[in-house]
Amino acid sequence: MRTLLALGAVLLFLAPATASASSPAPLPARMADTGGGSQLITAVAADASATTGTVTWWDRRGGRWVRVGSAPARFGANGLVEGAARRQGTNTTPTGLYDLPFAFGVRPAPAGTAYPYVRATERSWWCQDNDSAAYNRWVEGLPEDCRAGEAEHITAYGTQYAHALVIGFNYARPVRMRGAGIFLHVDGRGATAGCVSVPADAMRAILAWAEPERRPHIAVGTRRGPTAILGY
Repeated sequence: MRTLLALGAVLLFLAPATASASSPAPLPARMADTGGGSQLITAVAADASATTGTVTWWDRRGGRWVRVGSAPARFGANGLVEGAARRQGTNTTPTGLYDLPFAFGVRPAPAGTAYPYVRATERSWWCQDNDSAAYNRWVEGLPEDCRAGEAEHITAYGTQYAHALVIGFNYARPVRMRGAGIFLHVDGRGATAGCVSVPADAMRAILAWAEPERRPHIAVGTRRGPTAILGY
């Protein structure tokens, strides 16, 4: 009897450790790269044809990645595609790991926002004209070489662009026809034209959380396949 009791005690002692050892590491810890900072946003869809998924924001604390918050996400109406292979006008969300150059919005920055934030005016546009020197750039006043039909008038999207973060896709060295104006923004009525969107309260929470000195990045990908987020 004493042997059985002793064995039971050993098993109880080992059970939590065994369960802990079998628990998967947090998603950022399993990724190939997280951008080198201590904050990360992950946007994950089930597969490349999906138009919905999950956005999660993470902090690196004491050498470990810790989940801070999570929200349902929407992607392009035609799903997701490897960023380097994306073509403009395809309504696909580019996968990959990207920096977050700045935040913007039609409305004032949410309380607690430390990230560089540009408040939109009636003169604010995002140029998507492949023939313009301002391709994939925010402009105040539409340049002569950027056609209005090939640009987004920021204040015309008062719901989606109430608050947003620029995703650094095709931003540092823009490649014409690859795509322009890819943001993390507030949900509209449905799937996006290529951006990642989240509910308004989640977007405000992300802006209040993001700290520029911690170099946050966003990783966009799928659970499996060639565009799996673990590969970025």
